[in-house]
Amino acid sequence: MSRNDVRILLVGDDKVGKSSIVTSLIKDAFIPNVQHVIPEITIPPEVTPENVVTYIVDSSAHKENREQLNSEIRKADVICVVYAVDNKESFDRISSFWIPYIRTIRNNISIILVGNKIDVRGENTTNENLKEEIMPILKNFKEIETCIECSAKSNINISEVIYFAQKAILYPTAPIYDSQINALKPECVKALSRIFKLCDLKNNGILSDEEIMKFQKYCFSQPLSEEELFQVKEIIKENYPEGISENGLTQNGFLFLHKLFICQGSVETTWKVLRKYGYDDDLSFREDFIHPKMDIPEECKIELKKDGYEFLKNLFNKYDKNHDGALNPLELDELFSLTPGNPWASMDIQQSFITDKNGNITLQGFLSQWSLITWLDYKVTLEYLAYFGYDNITSVLKIISMSKKHHKRNKKLKRNVYSCCVLGATGSGKTSLLKGLINKPFTESYQTTTKRFCVANSLMIGDGKKYLIMDEVGPKYDSELLSSKKRLDTYDVLVFIYDSSDIHSFAYIANLRKQYNLTGYPIVYISTKNDCVAVEQGYEEQPDEYCRNIGLSIPVRISLKTNTLSDVYNLIVGIGMNPKIAISSYRQNLNQIPKLVAYATLTATSAAIIAGILGYKMMKPVE
Repeated sequence: MSRNDVRILLVGDDKVGKSSIVTSLIKDAFIPNVQHVIPEITIPPEVTPENVVTYIVDSSAHKENREQLNSEIRKADVICVVYAVDNKESFDRISSFWIPYIRTIRNNISIILVGNKIDVRGENTTNENLKEEIMPILKNFKEIETCIECSAKSNINISEVIYFAQKAILYPTAPIYDSQINALKPECVKALSRIFKLCDLKNNGILSDEEIMKFQKYCFSQPLSEEELFQVKEIIKENYPEGISENGLTQNGFLFLHKLFICQGSVETTWKVLRKYGYDDDLSFREDFIHPKMDIPEECKIELKKDGYEFLKNLFNKYDKNHDGALNPLELDELFSLTPGNPWASMDIQQSFITDKNGNITLQGFLSQWSLITWLDYKVTLEYLAYFGYDNITSVLKIISMSKKHHKRNKKLKRNVYSCCVLGATGSGKTSLLKGLINKPFTESYQTTTKRFCVANSLMIGDGKKYLIMDEVGPKYDSELLSSKKRLDTYDVLVFIYDSSDIHSFAYIANLRKQYNLTGYPIVYISTKNDCVAVEQGYEEQPDEYCRNIGLSIPVRISLKTNTLSDVYNLIVGIGMNPKIAISSYRQNLNQIPKLVAYATLTATSAAIIAGILGYKMMKPVE
């Protein structure tokens, strides 16, 4: 949490020196006779170590001032309970009155115990028994951050009182350390373990000297000297031998180091590390860390840039411990241990991806899946890139206009990710078409699509890689989709599919087009099950004639059972890259131009997909 100010309230019995502490701080000298309550003072940020505005508020212990006291307790960020070291009653009233009273007004507010007047001890102002004296209070009141002794008269530790009060708010101990059992809290262990894994670039459970140096520079903007690094490792080796191995710092050693920081009063060191890696005061991830603000126009889609794919590729390789080109369930679980969980499993859609013969996700499947996730909800990708340790996550996304004006103005859309929606009657082969994209074997058994089904894969188009996303919403939701211009605009191509062996199949998609205004949308028709005997379709026009009459090529004929696919996936990407060739209204305006010439002119600029496009256009003979 980034704070700009801290409000410190001083409470305690009369004559313990609250007002003298304030005056000694601002005057840098002891003032013998001060007013009963000093007015609120403001310390500018440039004179404080933590560069925050600091408000210091004095208070009265008199009963007639109790209402004002209650108000200040509610407004305070941290409360200093002051007692006099030469007045045992003022010390005893910390636990018998002051903290219980504060609890009636505020719960879980940080408290600093301040023992004033140590000058009465003479030259030896140090209290060797302080820890023993305050331990019972610390055990009973977890809101106490620390205890510090000072002298307003001798100006000893006055600045430190304010510093510790600031630290209690800016770097609270309670969320990360349990002082009663002297151990890091479980959530802190979890957070620091994640940070260790992110820094362990070789994924061998050890931070090498080079990895420690990178971590140090990333968190604190300056590296350790070789001598400093040696000393750190020697301290760990001396106090916690298993924290250092022959090759570097172990995860337990990393945790021990942070425990040492906290115990030695350098809790800010651990907090600086935690905040650099996105954690808030409650050890949840900061909203600005996982969901940074991006100005995305409404008619736009997002895709990953090359740097994003390269980062994900390196992440995959880091966790592919057996170097077999795939992530088994244990490796995938370890990868997602950096995050709240696998995002694919939590999304309310049916998914499938490219796997090896053992069912483990391959690198191609992994990258394709992130293309799909980004297309579905770029915010999820941003969130997970943050979890995975990518710095400046918004820089890795490319914003693509999806407006119809954009389509009309640009004959070619230069992108890396293209999407299509597959629509058709029940049993027409939509799911099999999607599974074919990710190399899943054809099955005879039929299952009704009850949940949205999405797949993605990469295709080599010429010398470049393009990703194709296929989305099947199911007949139950076709009408809802086609009636929403906003949803239609998210697709590059609409794929209408029918079963050539089912007399009623084509009528379903023809009636959809008749019912909804799809003018200006690229459409491709696909005839499936061409291994079966084709039947005459129960519609006023047969599919070939229908397509010719609306100015589109005749349906692409495929058989998923025999794997006769007519390069259909490359064809869909090709239409996405050159949408005008599959827009009915555009094609009908070309009636004065021989069809073959028109197609060749439109596709000549896309040599990478020339074979697929030529195959598509040749399906319509020149008249």
